[in-house]
Amino acid sequence: MFESAELGHSIDNKTFRKEVEALRVELLNVQFELREAGKFPVMLLISGVDGGGKSETINQLYEWLDPRFLSTLAFSEPTDEERDRPHMWRYWRSLPPKGRIGVFAGSWYSSPIADRIDGKLTADETDHEMARINRFEGMLANEGALVLKFWFHLSKKAQRARFEKLESDPRTAWRVTKESWSRLKTHDELIDVAGHVLRITNTPWAPWIVVDGSDDNYRNLRVGKALLEALKYRLANDTPQHYPVAPPIPPRIDGRDVLTALDLSKQIEKDTYERQLAKWQGRLSELVRHPKFRNRALVLAFEGSDAAGKGGAIRRVTAAIDARQFQIVPVAAPTDEERAQPYLWRFWRHVPRKGRITIFDRTWYGRVLVERVEGFCAEADWLRAYAEINDFEHALDVAGVIVVKFWLQIDADEQLRRFNEREATDFKRFKITEEDWRNRDKWDAYREAVCDMVDRTSTGQAPWTLVEANDKKHARIKVLKTVCQRLEKELGL
Repeated sequence: MFESAELGHSIDNKTFRKEVEALRVELLNVQFELREAGKFPVMLLISGVDGGGKSETINQLYEWLDPRFLSTLAFSEPTDEERDRPHMWRYWRSLPPKGRIGVFAGSWYSSPIADRIDGKLTADETDHEMARINRFEGMLANEGALVLKFWFHLSKKAQRARFEKLESDPRTAWRVTKESWSRLKTHDELIDVAGHVLRITNTPWAPWIVVDGSDDNYRNLRVGKALLEALKYRLANDTPQHYPVAPPIPPRIDGRDVLTALDLSKQIEKDTYERQLAKWQGRLSELVRHPKFRNRALVLAFEGSDAAGKGGAIRRVTAAIDARQFQIVPVAAPTDEERAQPYLWRFWRHVPRKGRITIFDRTWYGRVLVERVEGFCAEADWLRAYAEINDFEHALDVAGVIVVKFWLQIDADEQLRRFNEREATDFKRFKITEEDWRNRDKWDAYREAVCDMVDRTSTGQAPWTLVEANDKKHARIKVLKTVCQRLEKELGL
């Protein structure tokens, strides 16, 4: 994997200056074209051996490119805020928007490699983590991102020589620390682990470029030219990238599905409702204040037919919780800022920290529901979304976030009655729009999309709860009861 990077590549100063003169002009031109087009982001991952010149090359890129549209994200030990959320949260929130270049000094590879060297991860666990990273980078590519990964390599001998050279110069001696010398002792382990990681994550959509880091001129020129060629190719071939997605949806042959199987006649009498409401709201209040909940977080995801009563159910939940402990996120059409990022970015940014609750009124399932039915995205996009959503929810679960998902279902007649009621009631008119009436014409298409969604994304960690919502009282109690029972199970109470 690293043989070519140990051949002692070098570029003399005269050749370097001559090459750079033209390179800088071309890089600025393609950066301007990238910014003007605003169609995709660029992510440069700079990793490698200590002393390999990572920071020097990043500084060189700032000289060659317009720094106003270049950002560097450095990751070291996670902050308290980051430790309170899933591992990938810190990287999601740092993704550059379309039209910009983001340089990652340290990345989602740093922790797994370090943990493997330290014996905190087994070989199988490392491979599992790399498979997850491959899916993450595949998602970025499918969303349009250009992902380039550079590994700056030094042999053990070259690393020692590099440290000695830096240490001998007062201007650079500060770069060499006791930690640097201690890492020299683990050089062989690093190369063994990194070689394996690079091999299994060297994909067509996010390739690794191994660079000899022993000569500054060669290293900087190699990175600059690789970036230039990748950008030129991508700008000239602006075609959608569709790497492996989910298999197609098989047809249903008997007409029976998870929605038609619901008994929508279920209802609760008013007196029973009042007693049950007090009971489950009281229990929910106790659970979210329990000491064990301080090390967990809760995400409530509400989807459902138009006018199915999501808002009313959410209000009965929040009535039992201190307003300082929860956040409600209403999801509508994406903003310009959100459209400049991968689809799931706008949901990752609202992931709650430990001890907190986020309630989504509409969710990340919009891609496989409204975007699918209305044709707002390509078939390949919503097909691959199932796996990406499952990965997202799995990451939340691993981090201790309890995910509870509800689909509230009413029949067409009840929906029509509620629509008419909203139009006739002054303080409810804001709830009904032309879009709601148009959606009724696509009732069957939405039902099919919902059934596919449930079949493909109801997992052991984040199962769907289908709520019979023709009777609002029944729906609200079922939602509250489900949340409480799930919290009791997860907290061991």
